[in-house]
Amino acid sequence: MTSPILVLGEALMDCIAQADGQLRPLMGGSPFNLARAAALQGAQVAYLNPLSKDLFGQGMVKQLQQDGVTLAGGTSPRPTSLAVVQVYDGQPSYGFYREGIADRDYTVDGIVDLLRQQAVPGILHTGSLLLIPPEHHKVVAILQAARDLGWTVSVDINLRPQVAGDLAPYVAAVREVIGLSDWLKASDEDLKTMGLADVSLGESPRLVSELRAAGAPGTLSRVALTFGGDGAYLDVQGHSHGLPAPSVTVLDTVGAGDTFWGNALADWSANESPASARVADTLALAMKAAAINCTRQGCQPPTRAELLAF
Repeated sequence: MTSPILVLGEALMDCIAQADGQLRPLMGGSPFNLARAAALQGAQVAYLNPLSKDLFGQGMVKQLQQDGVTLAGGTSPRPTSLAVVQVYDGQPSYGFYREGIADRDYTVDGIVDLLRQQAVPGILHTGSLLLIPPEHHKVVAILQAARDLGWTVSVDINLRPQVAGDLAPYVAAVREVIGLSDWLKASDEDLKTMGLADVSLGESPRLVSELRAAGAPGTLSRVALTFGGDGAYLDVQGHSHGLPAPSVTVLDTVGAGDTFWGNALADWSANESPASARVADTLALAMKAAAINCTRQGCQPPTRAELLAF
């Protein structure tokens, strides 16, 4: 039986700076991207945040529906959030506009009610901008309720220190959320921002151990670490595997991590065989999906057919 994946987090327009100074608007937001990536692999996915009634929001509604994502959060009269993205040597940097926007127009009780309405508990995924104080208090309350209801909590911390301002309370908030997580994805940049030392693919076993030691007992049964062009590492209950990144011509890396984790969640939600026995296969599929995404501008996750043909 396929486990449902419910996604909580931002949906925004990535306004990507072009060489001529123009801005090209593309749909984005880490959780929004992940919802698309998982649904394109056949997972049962619902997006929980409201989407704006403005032109951008209408486009997002159409895109999610086209990709097979259920819209559980309805709409909001507030505008769509914007991010200005500048890409240098394939790596994006972001500036965010997040006040009074649609995807923050939700309540703890409203999200918990949506969880209760599901026939069976599944995977609740969140992360990224919702982990920035004071927003993270709402997320913590939702995750605590989700765990009580039997949901598996997935988090991609996807740190954005340039948005948070004061780094110390932000990192403390992220660590609090990690303590409520069952499955965690973090990039090398995330780990460095959190203050972990000697961050590299070869140090992955130690880094995973440090993350688990910082969490609550019994949490973090599955941890994925990504290292850009160097590769990625996946640990499932002590069964681990690392791989170098597939060789592709990179256009940009926007949404690569979202695509990676969305494909991992889709793989786990669809397979009845133990995840610990499929670590290498899950990691390889997720990395292939991320590599395909890197050959395209903005986040454009592959379909199942595209992934199998890669």
